[in-house]
Amino acid sequence: MVPFFRAEADGLMLSVRAIPKASRNAVQGAMETPDGLALKIAVTAPPDKGKANIAVTELLAKSFGVSKSSVTLVAGQTDRRKILRIAGDPAALSLIAQQWINL
Repeated sequence: MVPFFRAEADGLMLSVRAIPKASRNAVQGAMETPDGLALKIAVTAPPDKGKANIAVTELLAKSFGVSKSSVTLVAGQTDRRKILRIAGDPAALSLIAQQWINL
């Protein structure tokens, strides 16, 4: 099983599947997609004018204990499939990401 994240020299790259208009904001764990594993993230915000993207980045920042500016949307601005970069210590960030593999 290939993880949904990849450690880099100065951070972590995450493959995310966003679920907008959910009943609550939550990181729901790894899920299988046609493109491989992705981290399933539910947000209450609608996919309107980037509101869901903002909610996803804010939830990830809170979950990883980093500032909002440390989370960058790399790809998937208008898609449910997204690639995000989290700046910080890759070893510490990887430990946090691993907790969601078996949810």
